[in-house]
Amino acid sequence: MSIPLPENVISIIDRLGAAGYEAYAVGGCVRDALLGRTPEDWDICTSALPQEVMACFPQCKIHTVGLKHGTVLLMLDGQGYEITTYRTDGPYHDHRHPDGVQFVRSLEEDLARRDFTINAMAYHPVRGLVDPFGGQADLSAGVVRCVGEPARRFQEDGLRILRGLRFASRYGFQIEPETGAAIRQQAELLQFVSGERIFTELKGFLAGKGAGQLLLDYREPFGAVMPELVPMFDHPQHNPHHCYDVWGHTCHAVGQVAGDPLLGLTMLLHDAGKPRCFSRDENGVGHFHGHPAESVKIASDILARFHCDNRSRDTILTLISWHDRVRVFTRRSVRRMLASLGEENARLLFRVMYADAMAQSPATLPQKLEGLAEGERILEELLAEDACFTLKDLAVSGKDLLALGYPAGPELGAALNALLDAVVEERLPNQRQVLLDALPMLEQDGQPHRNRNKGQ
Repeated sequence: MSIPLPENVISIIDRLGAAGYEAYAVGGCVRDALLGRTPEDWDICTSALPQEVMACFPQCKIHTVGLKHGTVLLMLDGQGYEITTYRTDGPYHDHRHPDGVQFVRSLEEDLARRDFTINAMAYHPVRGLVDPFGGQADLSAGVVRCVGEPARRFQEDGLRILRGLRFASRYGFQIEPETGAAIRQQAELLQFVSGERIFTELKGFLAGKGAGQLLLDYREPFGAVMPELVPMFDHPQHNPHHCYDVWGHTCHAVGQVAGDPLLGLTMLLHDAGKPRCFSRDENGVGHFHGHPAESVKIASDILARFHCDNRSRDTILTLISWHDRVRVFTRRSVRRMLASLGEENARLLFRVMYADAMAQSPATLPQKLEGLAEGERILEELLAEDACFTLKDLAVSGKDLLALGYPAGPELGAALNALLDAVVEERLPNQRQVLLDALPMLEQDGQPHRNRNKGQ
């Protein structure tokens, strides 16, 4: 099979070849090209030593950060190309990085050290594909398989466990049975991987279409990196609204937002607090009172440990907090939602609530979907009306209240918020004079009042 290589990649391979060295495109770029995808990066392996590579490109800018592992980063036309000398790895005492590497002149020796067969292929524009471990056949069959003995591959680098799951999720592949068994058995090796790297792989995994089913099939690695989720495993719900245990519900909910890492994280964590809140009433029905707040606590700890960015963290925690809050959709309840969340997060919340409902009992699903559809209809209606949800939409401004004698500061802000609450709850229309006339009523109700002594 022919792979169309970029001109710069061909140029690099040709120049190294002209100097007497072998050079091939290798790894993920070959995998993606064979799948008909456009590779994000093009990596090259070569028989040339790093100093020999640099000697072949004397006029080019080269970064040498990875030099001790045989890698240089060659800059051409503003783009970086990693060029790595054929190598074998030494022992992995930290289950993450080799203690050292040994440069070799054999391409097959280099490919033998790689993680999965689909990543252990190389391509030359003239010689074609080099595939000693059956990577192309596994691509065609849709299989993720370790190169060599799976247990050894994962002992070398625990991160490969999540990488394998990410590839399976991204491409919709199955995991070869022996590789899958090693993933389950070696899950504790993930303790040697940093939170940042785990989070990167987790987001990539959740960006794939197969995340929900893989969470069901391979829960051990996720319990290893998020032990707070282990109590969800096999935890019955004993509730007519649910047909799965807590973990099964969670996995099916993640499957409903496939391809969206932020919502995937939300659904993965949205019921994490349920086991802590479980109780059964006199009829044996299970309840989880207060579980959104408990889930927020657990999710906050996990996201902090993974060094999640603040914006994503705040969105995820907000959606978890709200996912079970609105049961009946009316103009008032949807306006409150918009006032609290804003349009963007309100729309995300509906996606969360749909995913949550779709992972519950089919017997109660039609009624829930009907309610959610009505809620979205009201949302669109309110947005089309340009309804008031925030202080900037309010027909009365701070200047108006200052003119009436309200002092600048918390009292003025409280008065504006009281007016906004009245508008959001549809107790008052968003009309300037009506709102100003209503201020005495708010004062009588104990709301903030103006400073009548101002200027005396």
